[in-house]
Amino acid sequence: MKRDAGVLLSITSLPSKYGIGCFDQAAYDFVDWLEKAGQKYWQILPLGSTSHSGAYDSPYQAYSAFAGSPYFISLDALVEEGVLTAEECAEAEFGDNEEKIDYDLLYKNRLPLLHKAYERSNISQNKDFVKFTQDNFWWLDDYALFMAVREFFDGKGWTQWPEDIRMHYGFALDYYREKLYFEVEFQKYMQFKFYEQWSALKKYANDKHIEIVGDIPIYVSPDGSDVWASPELFQLNENNEMVNIAGCPPDSFSADGQVWGNPLYNWDYHKQTNYHWWVTRLWYSFKLYDVVRIDHFRGFDQYFSIPASSGKALDGHWEDGPGMDLFNTLARELGERKFIAEDLGLMTEGVRQLVKDSGFPNMKVLQFAFDSADIGGSNEYLPHNYINNCVVYTGTHDNETIYGWFAGLDEKEQAHIRAYLDDQTTPAEKIHEKMIRLGMMCAADVCIVPIQDWLGLDNSARMNTPGTVENNWTWRMKKDLIPETLGDEILALTKRFGRANWDALNALEAAEEEDDENE
Repeated sequence: MKRDAGVLLSITSLPSKYGIGCFDQAAYDFVDWLEKAGQKYWQILPLGSTSHSGAYDSPYQAYSAFAGSPYFISLDALVEEGVLTAEECAEAEFGDNEEKIDYDLLYKNRLPLLHKAYERSNISQNKDFVKFTQDNFWWLDDYALFMAVREFFDGKGWTQWPEDIRMHYGFALDYYREKLYFEVEFQKYMQFKFYEQWSALKKYANDKHIEIVGDIPIYVSPDGSDVWASPELFQLNENNEMVNIAGCPPDSFSADGQVWGNPLYNWDYHKQTNYHWWVTRLWYSFKLYDVVRIDHFRGFDQYFSIPASSGKALDGHWEDGPGMDLFNTLARELGERKFIAEDLGLMTEGVRQLVKDSGFPNMKVLQFAFDSADIGGSNEYLPHNYINNCVVYTGTHDNETIYGWFAGLDEKEQAHIRAYLDDQTTPAEKIHEKMIRLGMMCAADVCIVPIQDWLGLDNSARMNTPGTVENNWTWRMKKDLIPETLGDEILALTKRFGRANWDALNALEAAEEEDDENE
């Protein structure tokens, strides 16, 4: 990765008249804005089909490691296809708060619209659909059946299904595939439309020399098709019940640690199969994204194992992960690819060595840099300690906004930051501008800034508070929230510190000159 810059914005946070950001015109407009602002990367959050039962639609708790969220399908595009009407879409209730997602209303009202589109589509006669289902049968068949059966049993998790289908017995699979044929096909239809629309949006961005930074969770949801269909991949007992679950020990986010509840991998099995599932997962991820950020990278060095019978992080312990054996295999099978290692949290020499051996750029978050006790300047998140091969962020989806973070610090902590910035005069409500400048000017090859920080928003725009389950993943960007002048300001700053995406800017200039000539 060379010296570049980008913006972090979840697809869900794009403005939309249908309750949630999706692959509609607002997404294309945002790509245009990134192009004019000289940005190279658009970093998004996971695109998975999210669980609506207990996980509060966290993109890190998806029903599948491969499926996409039907919420992202553009209803306007379906109107253009003639399988929905504008009136039908306008009549559906998605909430009247432009700044918050109401997932209950989405679940209740968006899926029926998509089902109506499916019923009118004559999709079985669509050659592209048939090819999509044939090319992706290896994950799609199980996922589509899983979702159809889940709906048939009134949304109950798969562990509560009857034994025959819960245990994935072949005769039960055949029975439910026949019984729920059209619901299974509906699920495949939604995945087809997701892939079709996302591929078009990604191509649009790539044609403008903008790359998509995707985000894949290290773990899969316990209530997902991956665990149900392939229990051998995970630490389960003979009844397909979890033996150990994922989490993390006490840290700066949670004094009692966190219990994520995800099933842990059976790494011995993965090694025996030459990591086939992981190779396939990453191969597929690079069909969707140009760069892949691997969440919780430290889990590949050592992972935190919590007994499922206890469910308490304080009862957990560390186990060795696959380490470089996995990443050497990925390199052999996939060739050279662009990764970002999310190595945040408790750092050990083992994690540092794994990052170094992999060669992946790791993450530096400026909010972690200013420990007031570190008066010697040795904190590895301080910009003067960076090497080139890293990605600097003002904050991530798990952090407060810069505005909210600074406002919550005491006077001593704020003074510590101002001393490092050599700035005693900038008002607190403008300190985000200085922090962004600090990230832009540092040695890191890439600087990525959440749109909330570019806009100087407070913590009402925060995406997620780790260790909590409510009021997360709901923030939306109101239409016209981005000032017209901000793009020019970003471009100037990006140019000043040598991060401008000149391929995009030169292509834009050439296109504008051609338009002028044609006029």
